[in-house]
Order: sequence, then C-alpha cells, then structure tokens
Amino acid sequence: MKKVTLRLLSFLYFFTCFYSYFTMYAHAYIDPSAVTYIIQAVAAVFIALGAILTVFRHRIAQFFKKNKTEGKKEIHVEEDLTLNDEKAEGK
Repeated sequence: MKKVTLRLLSFLYFFTCFYSYFTMYAHAYIDPSAVTYIIQAVAAVFIALGAILTVFRHRIAQFFKKNKTEGKKEIHVEEDLTLNDEKAEGK
C-alpha cells in the first residue's frame, strides 16, 4: 500500500511540475462560425447514433415478434357468401 501511494504522489508531482513548466498562454480568438460548425458536427453525430440505435432496436423487435408468431400460424378465414353470390349473378 505504501508503494502504491508513493508512486501516485510521485506521478502527481511530476505531472504538476511538467504542466507548470510547459504551460503557454495563447491569445487566440475563436470565430463564432467555427463554434457553430463544431456544434453542428456534434449534433450530427448524436442524431446518427440515435438513428442507428433505432434501426437496430426495430430489427431486434421484429426478430422476436417473428419467433412469437411462428407458433400461432392458425388463421381462420370465413368467406362472405353474399358477396360471392352477387358477383356470380352479375356475370
């Protein structure tokens, strides 16, 4: 335990010294249109991920629905005799 703590403290000391020694201040200007492009790119990524997740969710749901309906394939269809009689009389 003592060894891990010593290694952690030495890393933090090195990181702090390294960071403070090599820090440079940048007097820069970020154009608002550049920020707009960044926001649009991030929004596009989230929208695309949402669309991909929706497609896969529907495919998975469809797969399980298909397995449920395979056991229930009995379909009873009754013909409407009055409709068939009217068609026969008209011909």
